[in-house]
Amino acid sequence: MSRFLQAEINLKSLINNFSKIKAHLRNTRVSCKIIAIVKADAYGHGAVEVARVFGLLGVDYLGVAFSEEAIVLREAGIKVPIIVLFDREIEGVFKYNLIPVIFDFRQAEFLSKEASRRGVILPVHIKVETGMGRLGIYENPCETIKKIAQLDNLKIDGVMSHFSRAEDLEWTQEQMKKFSKIREFLHNLGMKPLFHIANSQGLNYTEALFDAVRPGLMLYGYGAEGFIPCMTVKTKLLDIRKLPEGTPISYGGTFVTKKDSLIGVIPVGYADGYFRSLSNKAEVIVRGKRVPVVGTVCMDLTMIDLTDIQEVQIDDEVILLGKTGSEEITASHIAQWAGTIPYEVLTSFGGRARRKYIMEEEE
Repeated sequence: MSRFLQAEINLKSLINNFSKIKAHLRNTRVSCKIIAIVKADAYGHGAVEVARVFGLLGVDYLGVAFSEEAIVLREAGIKVPIIVLFDREIEGVFKYNLIPVIFDFRQAEFLSKEASRRGVILPVHIKVETGMGRLGIYENPCETIKKIAQLDNLKIDGVMSHFSRAEDLEWTQEQMKKFSKIREFLHNLGMKPLFHIANSQGLNYTEALFDAVRPGLMLYGYGAEGFIPCMTVKTKLLDIRKLPEGTPISYGGTFVTKKDSLIGVIPVGYADGYFRSLSNKAEVIVRGKRVPVVGTVCMDLTMIDLTDIQEVQIDDEVILLGKTGSEEITASHIAQWAGTIPYEVLTSFGGRARRKYIMEEEE
């Protein structure tokens, strides 16, 4: 048996999630645009395939972290405008018709000189610091944007910031106030670029829906009720062993059978993105029932307790992430067991599994 970890990506669920966001915006802000975030290979779902779907659905922009991600999309034939969020790379911006995000004046000068040399007008978005403490213009942002606007061959198409604690109403309101002041300043100068600050959680704040939103996790089924997870991750039983009471399982003997037990072995481990921290904490689904992970998760193998599962056989399907019948294991469940966040679960699984795309209605 080869290493078997398969991620099924349900494009119907992806379409449902996008449509829900669009409907929400229609009910609140008629003209609000959508910048669909497809960085980190669309959170492990496959950026090219996901971007194609969003393109067909009429998304306004795609957002990636670095130029190399945008280049992959362009070379796959994706024509949607692409915003590059975190990169200083210049050559690819012009070659592949990308929209860079500027986060300091020095970067703006470099882009201006290169645009002038090439004789083109380059659209850019400018990032301002409002409370994330990561990237963005933080000293005199209004005056700095005014200076950037005077540089040759740059067109300021957007101004953005990023919520750092969207679950914290008071903090988020402070960020929105800072952002609104910058917007008011630029509007008074006659500048009306696209303002955007709201991520998936930010969609909960009507006052954060400025001119565009940047949903990410919500597109893939997490972050709010009514959104459907798009990814199911499966493997198969490699072996089944009958072990007596008192048998230690895996490295360190962290689990010892309390009775005569049926222990399954699956060909998945931390090399596949199944975190070692899931040892003795996680559950998987076999024949429609949850069963516990027992012992330490290994690099390539994980053990599960099949004692209560009837007629189980080698090669039976094991669902690590997903739903069957009334049972479901979500990225949120795995994140809680592992002490992390759903983002890491999805990018870890999706980046390592063999992906298969399906178009099925959720039951």
